[in-house]
Amino acid sequence: MAVSLRRIGLDPEFVDYVEAWDLQKSVHADVLAGHLPSTVLLLEHAPVYTAGRRTEDHERPVDGSTPVVDVDRGGKLTWHGPGQLTVYPILRLPDPSKVREYVWNIEQLIIDVLERYGVRGQRIDGWEGVWLPADDARPPRKIAAIGMRVKEGVSMHGFALNVSNSLDPYSRIIPCGITTAGVTSLEAETGQSLTPEQVAATVEEMFSARAALFDAETSAPQPDDSPAEGSPKGNTP
Repeated sequence: MAVSLRRIGLDPEFVDYVEAWDLQKSVHADVLAGHLPSTVLLLEHAPVYTAGRRTEDHERPVDGSTPVVDVDRGGKLTWHGPGQLTVYPILRLPDPSKVREYVWNIEQLIIDVLERYGVRGQRIDGWEGVWLPADDARPPRKIAAIGMRVKEGVSMHGFALNVSNSLDPYSRIIPCGITTAGVTSLEAETGQSLTPEQVAATVEEMFSARAALFDAETSAPQPDDSPAEGSPKGNTP
């Protein structure tokens, strides 16, 4: 069974974070029970800050203009909103004990998506997410935030890729608790006019091509249905 890819709200149908969180939990329960295949949700959120388990009180925004939602993923504080593609892979993992390998594969998928648009993403040791390297004028810049959880062998939460969103909301927080780096977007780096809908198609293509890395059923050996020796298929011995 292939990984199911579901777009649940892109511009102008921005998705409330709590509604998407409730949907995640519902899909997670159905994947866990075997009622749904591994599923990837793709969307744009209405503006929101989300605070992971390691967020400290002094890191929260204080202007009150954008809601802050506490969530059970790892990491610290980040922003979601229009122009940013958020992706929630809810996957029955081939080996749930290898969480770091799963995160590495997600990072590589993002890096390969960026390459399609002429942007060279990378990992930075000790920092979560996908980054652009420092240059003479700018520090390292985060272009994709990652926050995952694996519960009973099925993943939750996911990643957020900055496509065409304003970077102003990040000025009100310390993104992911890192003070020595900046943030950026695909549009800012390429000068191209891009939308999350366009980039969603590339993400979907990458997930489909790599299903065996992420989905237990796709990666499992298929039964050999060849006929036994001396018993031609379709004939009764």
